[in-house]
Amino acid sequence: MKIIGMIGGMSWESSLEYYRIINQTAQLKLGGFHSAKCLMYSVDFEEIEILQHEEKWDKLTDIMVDAAQKLKRGGADFIIICTNTMHKMASDIEDRAEIKVLHIAEVTGQQVVKKGMKKVGLLGTKFTMEQDFYKKILEEKFNIDVIIPEENERKIVHEIIYNELCKGIISETSKKKYINIINNLVLNGAEGVVLGCTEIPILIKQEDVNIPVFDTTTIHAISAVEFALDNKV
Repeated sequence: MKIIGMIGGMSWESSLEYYRIINQTAQLKLGGFHSAKCLMYSVDFEEIEILQHEEKWDKLTDIMVDAAQKLKRGGADFIIICTNTMHKMASDIEDRAEIKVLHIAEVTGQQVVKKGMKKVGLLGTKFTMEQDFYKKILEEKFNIDVIIPEENERKIVHEIIYNELCKGIISETSKKKYINIINNLVLNGAEGVVLGCTEIPILIKQEDVNIPVFDTTTIHAISAVEFALDNKV
């Protein structure tokens, strides 16, 4: 089994889910007392959050590259970034740290294609919803039409992520807001919805909506174990 290097802490709430799912998946696949061989470098999310909202992506890239280099020196064979937004600099991490990054949008796109879907809604931080680094992979590599909420709804989604979910706050009121936003995406033709922030699955579950939900945290974590068990580098 290859050693999984995890860049976590963005937020630690979702990193906790990654660790749980990765080890549960390893035990399920291998049986017995097996668990995953993994390392985690957890950043201070306060620093990351400030830089994100200041749009200082070059500085953020330096932090992510440094984290990947530390994991590589620790023995990691490949990297997963335990957040959707910071995949904005995934290619820079691969190039500068010279280590494979298992991209969350790519493994999610594979699952959407398996479901035979051509049009999905995307929820996430405003960076993930509004910038091209994530949608472009789904659209160009997998031929998936991606739609996002209206501007005022994007603001609601973003603020709930940072003001509540990243702090471990789960609100029924916020869940209802998300469900309404998802229903509006359905009215615009969405066949499924990508929960493109690793905190959103803490709030929204498959049973909450009537269309298929793509939980990127679970998809990414399971894919990491499958990649670690694959003989291909």
